[in-house]
Amino acid sequence: MNTFGSILYQLRTDAGYKQSELSELFSLHNNPVSSQAISKWEKDNSLPNAVQFLTLCEIYGAYHVLSSFLPEDTSYPVSSLNYEGYQKVLDYISLLQSSGRYHKPHVKLQKKETTKTFRLYDLPVSAGTGELLLGDTYEECTFSEDVPDDADYCLRISGDSMEPHFHNGQIVFVHIQNVLSDGDIGIFGYDGRAYCKKLSLTTAGTKLVSLNHAYEPIEIPVGAELLVFGKVVEV
Repeated sequence: MNTFGSILYQLRTDAGYKQSELSELFSLHNNPVSSQAISKWEKDNSLPNAVQFLTLCEIYGAYHVLSSFLPEDTSYPVSSLNYEGYQKVLDYISLLQSSGRYHKPHVKLQKKETTKTFRLYDLPVSAGTGELLLGDTYEECTFSEDVPDDADYCLRISGDSMEPHFHNGQIVFVHIQNVLSDGDIGIFGYDGRAYCKKLSLTTAGTKLVSLNHAYEPIEIPVGAELLVFGKVVEV
């Protein structure tokens, strides 16, 4: 069985290079290697690193690495050829390419456009008894651009209380969940109305905070019912 070193030796001799000449070729590739190092490779005393190995393949024209360094594969006919035969295969490939008759057709892959349809609600709306999502005051909207994977419905913001992050008329996407953490931006129902606010949970109490500092926080009294319709999610 041929060793890695013996294959390197055979490739070099087939290509007609002395070890000193191969060393000079490495220098031309800006990757200096001594003749002594090449000798050690061919005697299986050491191995070239990845960059050196790729340089060897380029110098020797060993473009099909598997057929050059692994046992002969009958499913790949070129693997049975010597260096001269392999060069003739490359020459014939060049002729086929230069004829212009055998190029594969250029196929431009079209990105498949994905669309998602959501119920779009308007804010502010009446929260009623907490059945916000069971009401009929919504429209079906289809979005072709990227939307959050975990979005369940969307809302159109009204007003500037969540400026500068959310603007009047902007559509935000919401994931349905009834528990939020401090600092989360969500959709809340309180005192018969629904709000898009940031939740503040401190020892001083619970507040619904506007990002626009011109608006005072909405304080939720102890024992008051605060409904959570979901968390605002972004792409």
